Amino acid sequence: MVSFTLSPTESTTRTAARSFASTHLASAKETYKSLPTPEQRFQALKPVYTAAVSAGLIKAQIPQQLGGTGGSLIESAILVEEFYAVEASASLTIFGTGLGLTPLVLAFREEVGEFLEPFLVTDVEEGKGEGGPIASLVFSEPGGVANWLEPGAPGLQTTAYRDGDEWVLNGEKIWATSSAGWDFGGADLSCVVARCVDEDVVKNASHPRDLILVLLVTRKDIDRNPGSFEVLKHIETVGHSAVSGPHVRYTNLRVPAKNLLCPPGEGAQVITRTFEMSAMLVGAMGVGIQRAIFDAALSFSQDTRGGTVPIAQRQAVGDLLVNIKMRTETSRYLTWKAAHSLAEGPGEHESRREHALLAKVHCGEAAVQSALDAINAVGVSAYNSELPFAELLSTALVLPIFDGGNVGMRRRALQELITKAGYRPWFSTFGEE
Repeated sequence: MVSFTLSPTESTTRTAARSFASTHLASAKETYKSLPTPEQRFQALKPVYTAAVSAGLIKAQIPQQLGGTGGSLIESAILVEEFYAVEASASLTIFGTGLGLTPLVLAFREEVGEFLEPFLVTDVEEGKGEGGPIASLVFSEPGGVANWLEPGAPGLQTTAYRDGDEWVLNGEKIWATSSAGWDFGGADLSCVVARCVDEDVVKNASHPRDLILVLLVTRKDIDRNPGSFEVLKHIETVGHSAVSGPHVRYTNLRVPAKNLLCPPGEGAQVITRTFEMSAMLVGAMGVGIQRAIFDAALSFSQDTRGGTVPIAQRQAVGDLLVNIKMRTETSRYLTWKAAHSLAEGPGEHESRREHALLAKVHCGEAAVQSALDAINAVGVSAYNSELPFAELLSTALVLPIFDGGNVGMRRRALQELITKAGYRPWFSTFGEE
């Protein structure tokens, strides 16, 4: 039997998430909204992030078998929804560390356990690592990455080669959440995706994926190589205005051979699976944003706006409100299905990932449309920055275009999946047909 009733553990997760959100996230915007630069706004989130570390929210993004306290993927979706319904920038900064750790979790082996240890603690030493340890998945590049595995294309422009007992990293990256760390000298840990240019590897490669590797870069590695890491620009974004995703450059950054998380030929699969996990969580972000949109629009629509009845009773406005509510509910159920499918199946990973891709595309685009519907319901008052509607639209706008753009990557992945020989249209939904 299908049940949408939360288990006791899931209910506890939701209650704890709502408590943290009301205590720490609800006031986060007040700490940064008047600051003039994105880097200042990001650094203003340190107290919130520190509170998240202390509350075990970073440790909770690591599976229990690796020393964390992570629960089910559905619990993760619940947590993301509750946070995004309140405040986006601080939420994305917290969950950005989880994304940064995902390749390490997926490719974990005992030899790399030391890299995970700083993120298993729930206290922040006074004067050391202020803000708490922060991790980043460093993937996107200024020239775009939608075609990073296309045969015959240039591929990733960030490169790495082996030199004795070290790997040498060079290239520019952009949009990687928190990749510069709290002081912009580098994150505590970065999973950097690069193209191997070793002659023997290149000679034997038959496909671009054969060259993709992932290097673990720590802040200690950067500090050992003065001038090897540089922030070229802090990006001012339309929404998520306190999130840091700068344009950075690595120049002859040397890391020990032990820092190779995924050797050439194994990195592409790990990164692809990382983004399939995050796709489901972007769906949950869309649910949270739509909740905030609906609540704000419903509240505003109780006003008569000079008429005889609240505008919610006008059919045109009522229809818009109903559409927002329907999108919110369907987005949540698709996200929960995606979380369940990734963890439980049916089938192997090829079919398990389908609903995660669907959730990323549907929920992100639904959030944008719901914001537009709310603005149309409210009318010109929505243009007033004292009301939340323009900001909610700005927050929603990134969902279809980041974490693998819907047009450039996610819809293409779905197209490849559904046009593949032997594709069974409803197997990922029902199992055996």
